[in-house]
Amino acid sequence: MALRQSSFRGPNASSGMGVADHCRSTFLELQGKRVHRYIIFKIDEKKREVMVEKTGNPAESYDDFVAALPENDCRYAIYDFDFVTSENVQKSKIFFIAWSPSTSRIRAKMLYATTKETFKREMDGFHYEIQATDPTEMDLQVLKERAH
Repeated sequence: MALRQSSFRGPNASSGMGVADHCRSTFLELQGKRVHRYIIFKIDEKKREVMVEKTGNPAESYDDFVAALPENDCRYAIYDFDFVTSENVQKSKIFFIAWSPSTSRIRAKMLYATTKETFKREMDGFHYEIQATDPTEMDLQVLKERAH
């Protein structure tokens, strides 16, 4: 019985993608100027790089952010989480979320997995990382527990 070769080959599978320059500048706007509540990043396979897909304004809620993520496709996201400590101090923590729903294509999961470390190096400055395969793994309560 001959083994069937995988159709997933080529440089994309093993080396990941590059990161577009505007990803870093958009992240710095969120981090320093707080002009975005969140940023959702998408891999553009034709351009072979990660790019900004959507940003959320500071007034948007966590529910708005979660609703902006595709139900059946992978994404990277940065979320600026504001909260009040038990000492009544206003704080903010930046979360990196690797969204990889179990219903997404295997190729997409592999591309996002192989590109993740490169992407994280470019987006230096987030406080916490969450790997989520379904919405319960990145519920608002999860962020609250990690941030405290």
